[in-house]
Amino acid sequence: MKIETERLTLRPFETADAPALQAILGDAETMAFMEPPYDLARTEAFLRDFCIGRQGAVAAALRETGQVIGYLLFNPLEAGIYELGWIINRGCWRQGYAYEAVSALIRYAFEELGAHKLMAETIDPVRSAGLMRKLGMRLEGVQRQQVRDQEGRWQDMQLYGLLRSEYKQ
Repeated sequence: MKIETERLTLRPFETADAPALQAILGDAETMAFMEPPYDLARTEAFLRDFCIGRQGAVAAALRETGQVIGYLLFNPLEAGIYELGWIINRGCWRQGYAYEAVSALIRYAFEELGAHKLMAETIDPVRSAGLMRKLGMRLEGVQRQQVRDQEGRWQDMQLYGLLRSEYKQ
């Protein structure tokens, strides 16, 4: 899979992407609503086993330079259903890259793969949930106090989904 947008190339991850992925996953502020920041060894294992081995994610790279600025979860859960997620390098926040990348991934899933449903989850009720709504996803439910944040506090997990029929509208 290779998807071109105005500013980005979405492509499979490669072993050489480890430093760029570490810059994303190793940043505490970027990972604030997720797991604790990764060290290099954990990033390399995750890249090898999940991103490349299971093909559960794709890289978002700047078209002009090839620099990887984003991790895009694109994980098939079962036939026709995919889990989406995104983590963008903090230096590239608030520039529309997440919206651009995930919009292209949504289009690819429905138009090329014939997906039935896309889903995403977050404990970030502002930025991530806001982007999910902007992408046309709908809140399907809240798992109350489902996961712990990095400080060990229980947080609600918001579940969003987008059906093929909704995408066509």
